[in-house]
Amino acid sequence: MRAWLIRFVTLYVFDVAVLLVIGLILPQVSVGWSALWAAVVLALATTWVKPALRRWLGSRAERSSRDLTRTGAKLVQAVVVLLVAAIVWVLVVVLSGVNVAGLLWGWVIPPLLLVIAWLIYDAIDDRLEAQAGRLWDGARRRS
Repeated sequence: MRAWLIRFVTLYVFDVAVLLVIGLILPQVSVGWSALWAAVVLALATTWVKPALRRWLGSRAERSSRDLTRTGAKLVQAVVVLLVAAIVWVLVVVLSGVNVAGLLWGWVIPPLLLVIAWLIYDAIDDRLEAQAGRLWDGARRRS
């Protein structure tokens, strides 16, 4: 339970920052205080929906890309990741107070930014979770 909670909290805080950055750099995306709820949606979607979609879409893409070159197979994998990010972004917008205007800057660019954010989070998540675990243990010892 503790490990899952720490993982969710670190992902939540990271997602709040990601959503605020998206709202800051893309004027067609209005995040504001909705980032607090949207981060819950994004964290849950990243934890549950993203892996399920990647497995489902990835297995279909793998079957269809058996005859492709290595580059073609990598391209198919990239399209799957972008499609998953787009679906997660739609969930965030529909289930939270995030407002989007404009096709390119509101619906196309944010999933690309989500993919970049996922890559960054994957690179630092072990350190973030370890630090959060140390803070958790320190707070429990004090109380």
